[in-house]
Amino acid sequence: MLGSLLALLASLMLVGLAATTGARFRPDGWYRELSKPSWTPPNIAFPIAWGILYLLMAIAAWRIYMADDSAWRSASLVAYALQLLVNAAWSWLFFGRKQIVAALVDIMVLLALITIAIALFFQVNNLAAWLMVPYWLWVALALALNATIFRLNKA
Repeated sequence: MLGSLLALLASLMLVGLAATTGARFRPDGWYRELSKPSWTPPNIAFPIAWGILYLLMAIAAWRIYMADDSAWRSASLVAYALQLLVNAAWSWLFFGRKQIVAALVDIMVLLALITIAIALFFQVNNLAAWLMVPYWLWVALALALNATIFRLNKA
């Protein structure tokens, strides 16, 4: 029981670490001046959505970690770690470096890695895989938003 709780705490800490880039590199005057589509979510939606998504991700990863050891479990954890690193880079690229194209490439890679992670998670634990689906949907929306911001601000 203690090992399981420690694993959950470690999983929460890992997503918290990834979330620090979002807390460090935030929308600023540059972002406010960009042309954005009318369907851009309100600013308050982002921290709420990400808080929920990071919690779901941490629980999903914990469920995978606690599963029986297997090649599927190992591959799932590697895919999860890779997508978490790519996730952490996006805020730095977009808000920190103001590199819309680099952030767009990053988020395309992120969506691909999340897709792979979900597919692998299904081989280990169905609930863990389903817990990742809202994250996939949000990142798909973010990718569309990033691409539209690029298109509207090319000049």
